[in-house]
Amino acid sequence: MAQSPDLHSHSTVSDGTLSPEQLVARAAAAGVEVLALTDHDTTAGLAGAERAAAAVGLTLVPGVEISVTWGGRTVHIVGLHVDRHCPVLDAGLARLLAYRDWRAREIGRRLAGHGIADAYEGAQALARGQLVGRTHFARFIVGQGRARSVADVFKRFLVRGKPGHVASEWASLEEAVGWIRAAGGQAVIAHPGRYGLTRTKMLNLIGTFRELGGIGIEVVSGSHSRDEAFVFARYAREERLLASAGSDYHGPEEPWVELGRLPALPPGCTPIWWDWDQVPVRRAAACGV
Repeated sequence: MAQSPDLHSHSTVSDGTLSPEQLVARAAAAGVEVLALTDHDTTAGLAGAERAAAAVGLTLVPGVEISVTWGGRTVHIVGLHVDRHCPVLDAGLARLLAYRDWRAREIGRRLAGHGIADAYEGAQALARGQLVGRTHFARFIVGQGRARSVADVFKRFLVRGKPGHVASEWASLEEAVGWIRAAGGQAVIAHPGRYGLTRTKMLNLIGTFRELGGIGIEVVSGSHSRDEAFVFARYAREERLLASAGSDYHGPEEPWVELGRLPALPPGCTPIWWDWDQVPVRRAAACGV
């Protein structure tokens, strides 16, 4: 590959601001040759993204970002090259989407009790009939003039101890990795720098993840500094994980790195895409073909 692929992005099917088709078009215009669409807990945008990618000659990696409860906190596991028709993955994601719907309504109820009326309806309108996430609530509250930014909303309203916080009940790490593997995919720890884990806890997460069949970690991420990229490159080398790279792009309004501008992986990492010519074989074996 001429450049590192971008293996983490979002569309309006979850909490991005571009449709799957618009996302693909923007990526192609930015010179991205390989893009993974990894919407939160859903693969519903993949069909449209695949058609758009075929039209512009971009390689679309079918993916998903699964929400996980581990060690009393939320972590995210990206699945790359998943079969979106896999019934095991589909059933697992359906459970998470049902929980997301309940959580969104509960967040709206709690915010209403704090004087922010119609927050659920406002977030739902911004989601355009798709998955309603906390980011949609944040954008609505900013639009109402109740906060300066999305980050300000999270700090004041949506994190633990604040009026709109709802404790998460996501998939277990074992379930998430199992669903991805059942779908012929590769499981990757997403943006590990965002979890605030001590080295001991990070090694615990990585060790459990590897025992369950996880194989990768995002070394380069839109939310990682240059120094963090080198830290997680060392984790990848020492813990025998493949290195992934993704912008975590949500749209031009969000403060993440722009599509097509990811730095290269630090030296010494084995990229997760090193053997992607074997993907059809791996997926067929997983799905029992």
